[in-house]
Amino acid sequence: MKYKYLEHTADLKFQAFGKSMEEAFANAAIAMFDFVTKTGQIEPKMEEKIEVQSEDNKSLLYDFLEQFLFLIDTKRFLLHEIKDIKIKRVNHEKLKLSATAVGDAADHKYQIGGDIKAVTYNDMFIRKEDDHYVVQVLMDI
Repeated sequence: MKYKYLEHTADLKFQAFGKSMEEAFANAAIAMFDFVTKTGQIEPKMEEKIEVQSEDNKSLLYDFLEQFLFLIDTKRFLLHEIKDIKIKRVNHEKLKLSATAVGDAADHKYQIGGDIKAVTYNDMFIRKEDDHYVVQVLMDI
């Protein structure tokens, strides 16, 4: 299972899973876009480079997902998949995430469902459980 949606009265809440933190982050992006439209139906026609730097893992996840809201708003980007995601430490103080987002621009051929207004830090966590990572995210819809 890549992710699961959790009960919440007014917002979108989910947990995403992965064998690595990178995979869990990528699956969080998939969960986010599966709320908007089905990622499996999006054609892989364009690529967007994603690069974010942050002080800690939670900020990195927040900034990573915020980049997708920016792409939705500015380029009407819809995600098909995440490729080549890497997280590394830079200058002993910051974390840097780089990835390639593959997808297409939204148009009449894609059915758009939910609308995400913002990523939040509320209830957010990142943790290692046995042999996998779990991230939890709450988004304003």
